[in-house]
Order: sequence, then C-alpha cells, then structure tokens
Amino acid sequence: MAEPELDAIDRRILAILQQDGRLSNQEIAERVNLSPSPCLRRIRRLEESGVIRGYVALLDAQQLGLSLLAFVNVRLEKRGTPVGGGARGESAHVHARATHAELFRAAVQTWPEVVACHAMTGEMDYLLRVQVADMAHFSHFVQDVLLHHPSVVDVKSSFSLETFKETTALPIR
Repeated sequence: MAEPELDAIDRRILAILQQDGRLSNQEIAERVNLSPSPCLRRIRRLEESGVIRGYVALLDAQQLGLSLLAFVNVRLEKRGTPVGGGARGESAHVHARATHAELFRAAVQTWPEVVACHAMTGEMDYLLRVQVADMAHFSHFVQDVLLHHPSVVDVKSSFSLETFKETTALPIR
C-alpha cells in the first residue's frame, strides 16, 4: 500500500489527535489555523486512507487489577500439518490443513490475556505481550492455554519490573 501524501497541516492534525482524540473538530481546526469544514475533510480523508485506524480510550491496567505484564516468546512446530485438537478458543472452522502459524494466529485472537502479538525474526517465532492479574493467572494461561496449543513447541517468559515509558503516539515526520 502506498504511503499517503501528508502535508504539514495533516501532520499537525495527527499529532494533536494522538495527544487527545476527544477534541472537537472545532478545537482541532483552531489549533491548526483552519476553518472547521476543511479540517473535518482532512480528518475524514486520514480516516478513509487508514492513516487514522480508530479512536480508543486508554485504560490503566493497574487500576483494573491487571498488574502483571509479561513478554512471552513462542516457538512453533515447523514440520507437518496439525491434526485436530486445539486449545481454548481455537476456532472449529479453521481448516484441518491450516499451517501451525495459521492455527496459532487464529487462537491468539481469542485469548484476552494477549494484548499484542508480533511475528519475530530470530530463534522464536512470536512475541506476546500478556497482561494478567497475577502470577497465578499467568501460570494458568501458560500451562492450561498456551502450552496446550498443538502448534506451540517452546515458551520463554520475561516479566516487566517497571514501565517508565509507554506511549501509543507514533513519531510523525
């Protein structure tokens, strides 16, 4: 997909929305020195082109009792085709001839503990960001869900001791 053309005003609009997605069109227009109609047209174009994917509320995991953050490296089986089975949430409609990666990716979509999943280079295949209440919750997830998935061969976990930077804002050039 081609990168959309963004001018300085588009970039300012994006920076403003990354700071506060609840601002009204009027407030954004004032901050970028546009009238509301052209500002709204620009925002709609950014949404339609996929530059703006959506709007969310950012929640505090600690306040919700989800105080344990783990990063889990997962290595999958490389040979053969899985034959049935499946862990919690694995969709029954996943074709029996699906690859291990396809089965795993489908299952990950159903695991609420996994808040991010990245395909990786190197020794391990995936990196999961897992947010849970405590070590008991994490243990249950790993032992009863993740390790029961038919494609998972190896798991290595690391735990966050402290988060001192976390942002959803992207660096806009």
